[in-house]
Amino acid sequence: MIKITLPDGSVREFDGAVTSMDVAKDISEGLARNVLAAKVNGEIWDLMRPINEDASVSLLTWNDDGGKSTMWHSSAHLLAEALEFFYPGIKLAIGPPIENGFYYDVDFGDYEFTEKDLKKVEDKMLELARQKNEYVRQEISKADAIKYYQEKDDEYKLELLEDLEDGNITFYTQGNFTDLCRGPHIPHTGYIKAVKLMSIAGAYWRGDETRQQLTRVYGITFPKAKELKEYLEMLEEAKKRDHRKLGKELGLFTFSQKVGMGLPLWLPKGTAVRDRLIDFMKEAQIKSGYSPVATPHIAHKDLYVCSGHYEKYGEDSFQAIKTPHEGEEFLLKPMNCPHHCEIFKAEPKSYKDLPVRFAEFGTVYRYEQSGELHGLTRVRGFTQDDAHIFCRPDQVEEEFKKVIDLVLYVFKALDFENFTAQVSLRDPNKAEKYIGSNENWEKAEAAIIKATEEKGLPTVIEYGEAAFYGPKLDFMVKDALGRSWQLGTIQVDYNLPERFELEYTGSDNQKHRPVMIHRAPFGSLERFIAVLIEHTSGKFPLWLNPDQYTILPISEKYNDYANEVLNLLKNYDIRGLVDDRNEKIGKKIRDAEVNKIPYMLIVGENEASENKVAVRRQGDGDLGVFTIEEFAGIINKEIDEKLIKFN
Repeated sequence: MIKITLPDGSVREFDGAVTSMDVAKDISEGLARNVLAAKVNGEIWDLMRPINEDASVSLLTWNDDGGKSTMWHSSAHLLAEALEFFYPGIKLAIGPPIENGFYYDVDFGDYEFTEKDLKKVEDKMLELARQKNEYVRQEISKADAIKYYQEKDDEYKLELLEDLEDGNITFYTQGNFTDLCRGPHIPHTGYIKAVKLMSIAGAYWRGDETRQQLTRVYGITFPKAKELKEYLEMLEEAKKRDHRKLGKELGLFTFSQKVGMGLPLWLPKGTAVRDRLIDFMKEAQIKSGYSPVATPHIAHKDLYVCSGHYEKYGEDSFQAIKTPHEGEEFLLKPMNCPHHCEIFKAEPKSYKDLPVRFAEFGTVYRYEQSGELHGLTRVRGFTQDDAHIFCRPDQVEEEFKKVIDLVLYVFKALDFENFTAQVSLRDPNKAEKYIGSNENWEKAEAAIIKATEEKGLPTVIEYGEAAFYGPKLDFMVKDALGRSWQLGTIQVDYNLPERFELEYTGSDNQKHRPVMIHRAPFGSLERFIAVLIEHTSGKFPLWLNPDQYTILPISEKYNDYANEVLNLLKNYDIRGLVDDRNEKIGKKIRDAEVNKIPYMLIVGENEASENKVAVRRQGDGDLGVFTIEEFAGIINKEIDEKLIKFN
């Protein structure tokens, strides 16, 4: 008998080998029709792959990330089959699933392939999908795999085979197409009901700018045509919300080729938003016992060798600084944590001094290939709201929970209330990726899991997503369009304190090693602001908006009164401006709406004679006529209701 344990703890028994599809049918025919793949002992498998021993099984549908990625991986194979039909002899590189869909990197050789060719390939994919060809998994020897791709004259697959060990190689075949792939895949192509090829782009083989440039074909598929329609409508809305477009229209930031790609320049209004976020976080941090610190933008290479970052991330991730003395090697700072370790080490510490909390809005620099740069979400220079807590082992759980409270406070103030806490752990099959002892890893992982349980957070566990030095808690936030973004992270680290030989004197008068907690509720300010722009469509929360109101005189006669109102409102610590252009009031109102200014104060003869303002709220229309003091009260009440002070 084989026992299959389901996520709810129930156990089903089967005579001999069983497939995940058998398990699904045993539960219900409805589930069997919708299941796409299965997680078997934590690893995603094909539904038809035999399970020969007792196992834990979770069935994955389109509603699960694993289900979507399996369909999109299978769709990449379907794309490759369609491309080979039209362009025989092309060479295929890799075709993975991505966050939204999939791509395949292709060497088209002498063929010309452009955006206008996408539609015919889409149609062919749908034609092949309707054939319901099975995805058949075959284990193959390395020698046979090499022979297959030598005959096919595909150097990209042959290079991939060099990195694989004999006995771990699988091919998948559907219809007339076979590919080197470890899977998993959906049972057959018929699950794919809707196809859209989105775009093409250039991509260097293995991300190396010195290698062959390939054509990357992007696509997405769905199990229902209706879902594709909804997705395309969402993309149209996303274009309107694109932070690059809105950032330019609202005068928030810009880029300059002379300054350098991926290095944002903050304009006055953008700087006001950025500084207000920093002040908001600084106030909460000081109340929580953090000590501000500042570190240089460069450091000696030895610092990152000591921390392990140089070895793990490789030389290409660091930018060297030329120095006049031979043998000295300084690098642009790619992270703040090694610097904070040295600050901790600068003075002796007692167990009574802990926890020590260092916070820094530190700008760091990381090399990103030019093709990967994207507005503020992928840049080469960015500022982190970075902090590191050095504490005793018995303080870890309490400190971790306090950081969770801080992250939740940030999300509430900025209307990011739809999120999942992702517990990112080691990949148990890739121990070489991580530093430190198993004992320390187990303690750190247990502390994170316990803290999330006690806080009642909605969590998922992802293996293989941990940092190389420790597990972490990543907050995956859904924006107004339902897109998921990783914002905010907390990490428990037993390893860097060991590498830097950090110590404190315990109550036993002996030396002990502190535990380090890394945390950044914003993550990167640049990325955070980009997501915030798209989430709010540029309509920032009132407390954060660079201009909370604009005063609109109905003619030039009332410009003096408008400026008088502006000066009076400054006394209430609220921000605004006067639109004194010689334009009709209707145009001024429309322009204020376009510029996402929350309140419009219209002043004319009646308002000037009564020392009042007529108030409009963006999106709500006229609110009535108020005194200056009454209007200031409206703004301050709205801010106070949203921005509950952190304690």
